[in-house]
Amino acid sequence: MEKTYKNSAKEGLDIKLPEIETFKNQFKNYKITISIPEFTSICPKTGNPDFGTITIEYQPDKDIIELKSLKIYIQSYRDLPIFYENSVNLILKDIVKFCKPVWIKVKGEFRPRGGISSVVEASYP
Repeated sequence: MEKTYKNSAKEGLDIKLPEIETFKNQFKNYKITISIPEFTSICPKTGNPDFGTITIEYQPDKDIIELKSLKIYIQSYRDLPIFYENSVNLILKDIVKFCKPVWIKVKGEFRPRGGISSVVEASYP
């Protein structure tokens, strides 16, 4: 059976994704950088797979992202039809919700398709 895609600008934003777990931070004033070089999702326009690297840089406040739960969260995008811009902004929104960092930047570097590559960055605050 062939999948159909809505091709909506809001595609992928209404799905419930796994929670990102955290643990208590013991230190102050430092930066954590997480690189996820195997990010995949589905293009809602074509149904083709999208590939990219997600980089998360943040300064933790009271909580730190637990990496296994982040891996499970990121893997849930694998079969999700979602535009690049939506995925980067949704990752940012969810990390802020669960971790409440001092500041955070999420960067998505998406591999070329049809001769075009994209870099999308979102930050908080």
